[in-house]
Amino acid sequence: MNTSSRKPSGEKFDAVIIGGGHNGLVCACYLACAGWKVGVFERRERVGGAAVTEEFWPGFRNSSASYTVSLLDPEIIRDLHLAAHGLRILTRPMQNFLPLEQGDSFSAGPSVADTLAEVRRFSARDAARLPEFNEMLGHALTLLRHLLKRTPPTDLQRGRDLWEALRFGWELRALPLRVQRELHELFTRSAGEILDHWFESAPLKALYGFDSVVGNYASPYTPGSAYVLLHHAFGEVNGQPGLWGHAVGGMGAISDAIAAEARALGVYIECDAPVSRILTRPTRGSSAYAAIGIELADGRQMLASRVVGNLGPKPLFLNLLSADELPKDFREHIERWRVGSATLRMNLALSELPQFAAKRSRTDTHHLGAGIIIAPSLGYMDRAYAEARLQGLSSEPIIEMLIPSTLDDSLAPQGQHVASLFCQHFDYHAPAGRSWLDEDLRTEAVTRIFTQLERHIPNFRRSLLGYSLLTPLDLETRFALAGGDIFHGALGLDQLWAARPALGFADYRSPVHGLYLCGAGAHPGGGVTGLPGRNAAREILRDGRSRGR
Repeated sequence: MNTSSRKPSGEKFDAVIIGGGHNGLVCACYLACAGWKVGVFERRERVGGAAVTEEFWPGFRNSSASYTVSLLDPEIIRDLHLAAHGLRILTRPMQNFLPLEQGDSFSAGPSVADTLAEVRRFSARDAARLPEFNEMLGHALTLLRHLLKRTPPTDLQRGRDLWEALRFGWELRALPLRVQRELHELFTRSAGEILDHWFESAPLKALYGFDSVVGNYASPYTPGSAYVLLHHAFGEVNGQPGLWGHAVGGMGAISDAIAAEARALGVYIECDAPVSRILTRPTRGSSAYAAIGIELADGRQMLASRVVGNLGPKPLFLNLLSADELPKDFREHIERWRVGSATLRMNLALSELPQFAAKRSRTDTHHLGAGIIIAPSLGYMDRAYAEARLQGLSSEPIIEMLIPSTLDDSLAPQGQHVASLFCQHFDYHAPAGRSWLDEDLRTEAVTRIFTQLERHIPNFRRSLLGYSLLTPLDLETRFALAGGDIFHGALGLDQLWAARPALGFADYRSPVHGLYLCGAGAHPGGGVTGLPGRNAAREILRDGRSRGR
């Protein structure tokens, strides 16, 4: 950006947003739609946060951190005219492909009938039970989808919060008692326990169990992991529930489309503009503070009646405010906020498509456009977690591979391909005496991942031209993800709904008057959904109307 076009110190906005990730941009759009003057200040050279597309090897582009799409809310796509701004999402030709240890494989999708036929190869009993299991999940997802778009009850002395709590109780009570019991289990128990009860075949349990550990530093047998499975299942692609797809041009295409709408609405967006602190003033008659703007690293100050943080609770409250600007108990709670998803991200430049050794029940090549899961059983995932807890990294990591260039030829030179690898578990806290800054530890992690790939892809080494690597520390450094946590905070039962990020402040507000949270550290949590941004905008506008903006 031309520095001469930057806003001068003292510029006044109705709201300034710290961070130009997709949630911040969504929030900016909804505020601007209401006629507010909004400024977005992003520390990196481009908007998008973790949802960006970048060149990682000469001639090869791919999504850098987030890498696949399903959870982006369809109402946001419509409201912000994202299709008109060039966003196209393609459905995977097959949803998932699992190479198995016995040289066989398991395929899911594209149709329910295809999946049932595949399940029947492993267990007629499981094929008979799968529709009932999906119906049970459907009840939970219906309830969850309602909750995702609503502000959690925060203060039951406030009429609207009491109404929301009662509303949720009535919705739950209206369900049959059997369904209530199932929902209670899904929101509290481990995915492994539930899947072991329903099914007997390892591949089917692995298919569902994988979603319970994505971005979740846990075993599928960790209590509460069933909720993480649900969190990854509420989305849709092009009106088809439960499916995953690819954004043409990579995940950055989502952020770019939202930013285009924001600019069309008059939102001021400035990149290369890190924020050094939030400006506050004491409030009359109390010990609380009120936000009045932000100070940038270059010393400029942007004034606003509302400051909105599109970053995690830890960097927002611990790095941009002083200790005396927050209540002591709240600050201590944020210091205890659990982060760390044990995620390692890689992008690969390939000279040719992978040739899997596993035999397939189908003759097509749709598996190359699927989410390829290298984690053939719940036991495999449990061991990966246990090893990481003991040693810092798994000897046999959980890996999901996507090859988006099979659907989108804009990402790689003709005839060549890019692959995304999402790998777990790699602890942010490296083994004792080692650091993720050390090249030997980074090399060891890559070697373990490549060893797993070579077991299933004989031509892997021959096809590999180059790669990029983001360790948990890299994710923190590049994208301000505390602890490398892709969700801005663990999706545990202690950090969900009315407790996200803290009891008493789940309504996107904070103890600092006029300071709001619109990122994934707020309800409903992580993933490229846009929902925290839209929900926060609704509450900010509510306050603006009550206080005359």
